[in-house]
Amino acid sequence: MHGVLAGVSCLLLLSACSGSGPQGEPTSAGPAPATSAESATSGGAPTSGGAPGSVAPEDTATPGEPGTGAPATDPPKPEAPAADVVAMRAAVRHLAGVIGPRLATAPAYGEAAAWFGDEMRGLGYTVSQEAFRVPGGDSWGVPVRAGRSMNVIADPPEFDPSRPHLVVGAHLDTVAVSPGAEDNASGVAVVRELGRLAASYGTRLPVRFIAFGAEEPRGPGDDLHHFGSQHRVAEMSAAERRALRAMVSLDRVGVRGSSVPVCDGGTSDGQVVRELVAAAGGIPTTTCENRASDHWSYEKADVPAARLGSIPYAGYHSAADRPRVVDDRQLRWVATVTWRWLQQPPLRPRFVDFDKESGARFFVKVHKSGTGRVRESRTGPGWSPTQWRGRVGLDLPAPVVA
Repeated sequence: MHGVLAGVSCLLLLSACSGSGPQGEPTSAGPAPATSAESATSGGAPTSGGAPGSVAPEDTATPGEPGTGAPATDPPKPEAPAADVVAMRAAVRHLAGVIGPRLATAPAYGEAAAWFGDEMRGLGYTVSQEAFRVPGGDSWGVPVRAGRSMNVIADPPEFDPSRPHLVVGAHLDTVAVSPGAEDNASGVAVVRELGRLAASYGTRLPVRFIAFGAEEPRGPGDDLHHFGSQHRVAEMSAAERRALRAMVSLDRVGVRGSSVPVCDGGTSDGQVVRELVAAAGGIPTTTCENRASDHWSYEKADVPAARLGSIPYAGYHSAADRPRVVDDRQLRWVATVTWRWLQQPPLRPRFVDFDKESGARFFVKVHKSGTGRVRESRTGPGWSPTQWRGRVGLDLPAPVVA
């Protein structure tokens, strides 16, 4: 153990002494700005009768994860308006009212996927589809056959998945009998609105937006749930996994509540949940452990992830899940929290995970000073310090001394 720690210390100290600190990650300008008729609104905490305004983060940058500030010679960016509730409600009405139930392997799902792709192309994104097989099974009491579904992926121009980026997604499908206004036209509507804001105002890192297929279960257990996100994670290259800073799933985000649920699966250090809660400002939040959405596929693959949403309601997975159950204020709250998170620099992590190709892992506690000490180590067979593949240059604002 002493030799392993000495090897890590040597490598980290050499990195600090050589001046090879965190590499800068470019601010994403997003696609070409989309035309918007909204008036700019600034504000703080929401009230029961009004929409929360969008908060412009301070023009500061954390090393390794820069903020959204432009060089001093560039003109200042316009202030982002509040999220457009009219547009979000129109999306909910179209998906749940015009198209209706969107079983992942049914033609109606294909219609919904085409709509989402057209919307994102109109905002300037490069859209692709990713097909996969879905087994037969039981869709909330309805026997369903096997078939094919798809994820719809919207990338900003010149997007490189091997470079640092974020993913925001929502599942597009429903159970067989439900129009799925809350579950999950609400989440898709917020994703589409965040795409518009990102296209117009930029984000701290490039954002890949995904409408997932076949999230709804066809039986018990993980293997018969979250098919689209499980497929997406399986398709990610090693470089893409290293570059993906965080994933947020928006699932059931429109039913009115006293707060915005912010949850993860309980197996990570909670970094993304803490960042989202911090970004909420005056918007009330509650935290929980939840594995019933697409964030869980990412978290199981050791990608930092969280879910927004999951307030209980009477129409869950039924024909009563219609647009009237979706609340304007709740849509605003969720869109505003996520938008602030997309713009603000990340918090300093509490623990950093040092993965090696051999399977070895270190957990380093990071103190306010930016230094840390090895709390625990697990080494795989045949590991040596020369195989160390930590992420200190990407995740920390200061060198770590083991």
